[in-house]
Amino acid sequence: MSLTAIALNCTLSPSPSDSSTELLAQQVLDELADHGVTGSMVRVVDHDVRPGVEMDMGDGDEWPSIREKVIASDILVLATPTWMGQHSSVCQRVLERLDAELSEKDEQGRLLTYGKVAVVVVVGNEDGAHHISAIAFQGLNDVGFTIPAGGVTYWNGEAMSGTDYKDLEGTPDSVASTTRTLAGNAAHLAGLLAATPYPPTEQA
Repeated sequence: MSLTAIALNCTLSPSPSDSSTELLAQQVLDELADHGVTGSMVRVVDHDVRPGVEMDMGDGDEWPSIREKVIASDILVLATPTWMGQHSSVCQRVLERLDAELSEKDEQGRLLTYGKVAVVVVVGNEDGAHHISAIAFQGLNDVGFTIPAGGVTYWNGEAMSGTDYKDLEGTPDSVASTTRTLAGNAAHLAGLLAATPYPPTEQA
């Protein structure tokens, strides 16, 4: 079964700036590729994603084209840096725009996000990864995504230091192991859901 993944990189830094968030998100996509999953990435800040909770906020809003990639994929990788112990404002905007999925259903009453797996990536040189993943998991599940076991990989640097993930000489073994587990579980769950969809939620 052919599976696809889309990573939404919610860094605050526009291209072509280096991004620790992109580095770890790409490592997730690379691990997913080992399970036959084809992946791509979007740096959200490079696009004019308007504030709001509608499918299309009009006037040049670029969220609809990003949403198309999300809906076409089996796995969503939501990747965010840590700022002041919180997920980025770009990540919050993505979650807010995904709220519109609550109004989109198939002919059997299921949200279009049902059957899609979501995982979370967090980087930062301060604490906050567990808090951020908890917020993201709840938001993603609210709008229909399924979270696999071990659904987050993260790196927290030493508090109050200036070292970023992209500055490390290599990937820490614990991060690499967690990323591999995340990818394997996400691909496994996505395959199961693609083969056996959730039951109808309304009478056809």
